[in-house]
Amino acid sequence: MNVLLCYELEKSYGDRQILRGCTFNVATEEKIGIVGVNGAGKSTLLRLISGREESDGGRIHLEGTVEILSQQPELNGITVEDAILESSLWHQKLLDEYQASIDAEDWDRMGELQDRLDLVGWDVSHNVSAMLERVQAPPKDRELKHLSGGEIRRVALVKTLLSNADLLILDEPTNHLDTETIEWLEAFLIGYRGAVLLVTHDRYLLETVAERIVEVEDGVCVSYDGSYGDYLVASAERQSRLRQTESRRMKLIAQEAQWAAKSPSARSTKQKARLQRLDALKNQRTIPKDQNLSLEFSTEDKFGATLLEVEDLSLAFGELELFTDLNFSLLPKQRLGVVGANGCGKSSLLKIISGEIEANAGRVLRQSRLKIGILDQHRTGLDPDDSVFEAAGGGADFIELNGKPMHVVGFLGRFLFGREMLDQKVALLSGGERARLLMAKLMLEGVNVLLLDEPTNDLDLQTLRALEDALINFQGAILLVTHDRSFLDRVCNSILSFEEGEVVAYSDRHQVIIARKARAAAKAAQGSEKKTKMAKPKKKIELKVLSYKEKQELATLPENIEAKETRLEEINQILGKPDSYSNPKVDIVSLQKEVKTLEDETLEAMERWEELSERE
Repeated sequence: MNVLLCYELEKSYGDRQILRGCTFNVATEEKIGIVGVNGAGKSTLLRLISGREESDGGRIHLEGTVEILSQQPELNGITVEDAILESSLWHQKLLDEYQASIDAEDWDRMGELQDRLDLVGWDVSHNVSAMLERVQAPPKDRELKHLSGGEIRRVALVKTLLSNADLLILDEPTNHLDTETIEWLEAFLIGYRGAVLLVTHDRYLLETVAERIVEVEDGVCVSYDGSYGDYLVASAERQSRLRQTESRRMKLIAQEAQWAAKSPSARSTKQKARLQRLDALKNQRTIPKDQNLSLEFSTEDKFGATLLEVEDLSLAFGELELFTDLNFSLLPKQRLGVVGANGCGKSSLLKIISGEIEANAGRVLRQSRLKIGILDQHRTGLDPDDSVFEAAGGGADFIELNGKPMHVVGFLGRFLFGREMLDQKVALLSGGERARLLMAKLMLEGVNVLLLDEPTNDLDLQTLRALEDALINFQGAILLVTHDRSFLDRVCNSILSFEEGEVVAYSDRHQVIIARKARAAAKAAQGSEKKTKMAKPKKKIELKVLSYKEKQELATLPENIEAKETRLEEINQILGKPDSYSNPKVDIVSLQKEVKTLEDETLEAMERWEELSERE
């Protein structure tokens, strides 16, 4: 059964046609990734499906409810709790319908609603607090007007995930999330009972979650079965076939045109069919040309030694201490990735190095000829009133690139800005287009150290690959803050990890994962040891003959202990499955409390068994 059917969707803005016949379907519980270059129409398609915009043509058929997480979400209410409670109205409506069916003595409807409530849970309030904490959202009593853009995104994500919609539409859900939260989101989406439409630049998330990829290309939707990796292979094969077909078409047009120009008989009635064939070939829609983004962050200076060195750096805001005694250096061709939870001080470190803020202690030593280029996550550095042409060349017709003059129009073309976009204001650009324009400016500055804060946000997959190649070939040094795991793995050759009050250096991200698991295991062992120490000491037993009641108790204790241990094992298996946390029928909080109770009861029962056994 299909939860969504899109048929021949069309959408234009002015004289620019974005969608020209987009058709695809989504089955119940199917997880689909939507891909395409920036400006292809991905976000437009999602807005049409969610009902936030109307199409110019075609039709959309939806079965059930739909909830969307947009790139710029809007929240209703005064506090975080107000915004979140809106997402649980479906549950209250379900409870109201259940009560109404009882009042009306509609037992069939009551049974149907009872089954559904058994599935989703009779009380979902505990899910709200647990999920807010899991995505590091602000407290429920925080006023929405005081939230940052990242906090609004996290609250909106919780609201979307708790909606229990039949179709979730997620537009760049990993923005402003740290690595551990992204991994949790993966597990949640895999186990989600409804369908999911996912637009993301996170290739690991696409590979793990998506069962099918739909590419928005030249205004139409092309579907590819399988994972993101399967899509890359199938898409390359399809493009190869299209290019071969286009090549044959162009050759045939040339042959027919040559015949029509030279042959006198071409004007006869007998040859009209051949002329009509020539017209038909000319009128066929050509395949779009491959758009190749050209990036090259060059530096004229050649350094053989350290470019930048951080000594005993410390930073705190009031009583909040972010890091202390931080030491590291940046060498030519070093690409240092900075990872850690949100709010641990990663972006602040970049701001200290760039000189935007001052540290509480320590110093940053820079080479005398050092030139730093910055790409922050807010995409600042552009005047919103400038046109694209003015932003790139400062109003001049020519720029200098690698010591050679180049026309601004040609230069912008390397960044996929066509002539029709040159007069467009920066304020009207999308996040990905602003990022491309900032990269263009960085190329012109000839920097030798790049400070990049979440550079992958809002970029399409084609731009990501071009950026990765440019950074790998960069001769200077890079300090990179990102939660994009694939980007980290491909670009960075060293890692700086913020971990619970200390900053640790690693060679790659996989070492970070191993260390994180080791810390978790050590904490678990420490907690187990502490629990053993806190257990009640055995009382000195005065040996006496067991009473009849005690003999009965001793006989039943082994069976009771075994039953408790069996139940403990069952619960731990449930808690060990990632999809349990996204299953509304599983009450995680109650199960965790039950584990604690069973562990205490098992320990007491074993002590009692030992005591009675010694007196038997």
